[in-house]
Amino acid sequence: MTAPRSADLPPLAAEDHVCTSCDLAYLDVDVAAAVAVIRSLPDAVASAVAALPAAALRRRPEPGVWSVLEYAAHVRDVYATFLIRLHRARAEDHPTLDPMFGDLRAQRLRYNDLPLDAVLAELAFAARGFCDEIADTADDEWGRHVRRLPGEDRTALWLVRHAMHEGVHHLRDIERVGALAGGA
Repeated sequence: MTAPRSADLPPLAAEDHVCTSCDLAYLDVDVAAAVAVIRSLPDAVASAVAALPAAALRRRPEPGVWSVLEYAAHVRDVYATFLIRLHRARAEDHPTLDPMFGDLRAQRLRYNDLPLDAVLAELAFAARGFCDEIADTADDEWGRHVRRLPGEDRTALWLVRHAMHEGVHHLRDIERVGALAGGA
């Protein structure tokens, strides 16, 4: 596997992003709504995987598409990573954030070999920890900026909206891939 480079990263969604596949508009999401969704995601993921046969959890329906377990582990890492990103936004002046490199993590951390129960428990803890960090964020901190790549400045509020959207989007991926893999 060739190591990913920052130049290969897709651009970050804008502060006013509207997702064309789910119609979620970032500007319509306040912190309380985002927290409610994030708190519900671990149970929603657990429910989505509960009915699947064990073999379907690790099956990639096609090359380049993650398995249900890989998506669940990625969502766990999204909330763990965004907890740190939000903390850095609050504690540092305009920090530069490392990319997640999701495909690299999935491969090198062997997401598909992980025990499902551990991933679900860690997802619940990561989502709870992220929500705790959100709760500690003062009103005047939501406008603090972070950067991933030059020209990609985003606010602390964007971090929360984007993390919520990532979870919602990947729950849909889990449901879609689960249906494909479970029927294979």
